[in-house]
Amino acid sequence: MAEAETLVEVWRGPFRESIHRGHAVVWGADDGVLASWGNPDAVILPRSSCKMIQALPLIESGAAEAFGLSEAQLALSCASHNGAAIHTNMVTEWLGGLGIDPETALRCGPQMPGDPDARTALIKTDTSPCQIHNNCSGKHSGFLTLAKHLGAGPEYVDPDHPVQLAVKAAFEEVTGEDTPGFGIDGCSAPNFATSVTGLARAMGRFAAATGEGDARDRAMHRLTRAMAAHPVLVAGEGKSCTALMRAMGGRASVKTGAEAVFIAIVPERRIGVALKIEDGTTRGSEAAITHILTRLGVLDAHHPAARTYTHGPIRNRRDIVTGEYRLSGSFADWTL
Repeated sequence: MAEAETLVEVWRGPFRESIHRGHAVVWGADDGVLASWGNPDAVILPRSSCKMIQALPLIESGAAEAFGLSEAQLALSCASHNGAAIHTNMVTEWLGGLGIDPETALRCGPQMPGDPDARTALIKTDTSPCQIHNNCSGKHSGFLTLAKHLGAGPEYVDPDHPVQLAVKAAFEEVTGEDTPGFGIDGCSAPNFATSVTGLARAMGRFAAATGEGDARDRAMHRLTRAMAAHPVLVAGEGKSCTALMRAMGGRASVKTGAEAVFIAIVPERRIGVALKIEDGTTRGSEAAITHILTRLGVLDAHHPAARTYTHGPIRNRRDIVTGEYRLSGSFADWTL
């Protein structure tokens, strides 16, 4: 079995201080594996990188249409947001429109927002964060919408609940693999495992969707375009997903997941990408996905966002440049 491959290096002056090893697959919807590093068959938990898969039943069931969900709400259903007002206001209005009380219905748990303004406002008023601030509250709003549409019970994060059974079925179908199991995510929902290749295959299917095919094709196309059209809803200011999608001007959709998973959906190339950095470090996954996007020609390698994630520089607290990131070996020189 292939081992993880060194993809990213961290240098401090003349010393290579750290390395980030990982697994990655570039999947062509028409040709299968176009490139890979490490072990393509490594089984991983996609974490939040697969939220667009988890949102498929929301559209395919007819729930999104029945409740008149907007493109922005669909983007938020795929989000790992930072709890800014733009996110929490939308969650509140979304669930309020369904007659659902967020604090009694959500099962994601409270979380201090990552957005500086939202966090400061809570601290200044000595207010505790609530569940709408949770980075997964958009996904859970989608789950609640689907549960309401199905007439299902309130415990929508239970693995045997109709919502999660629908998610599992969609997950296995688009990855092309039977999942070996699941872990419970930070937001309490089950997160189904697959191989890196399976996740890349799923993203390739999203990339190939035209919006003119069957129900799944239309759902994939809507979610992919919603993410690309609303990058700030998918993450938030200062977050890599938002910065990269803005830099690409809608040409691709990207999504990170905890423990250094990252995916990309590139419709113009009919290509999906999935990667996992073995040590779980976000800076490694951000550098690797950014590099792949530049090599696929949908992101200018000289764009400030691209340079930030692939090179740095690394600065200390006095703003002195102390180091940089470097792409490693054959990965650095790869072209498609």
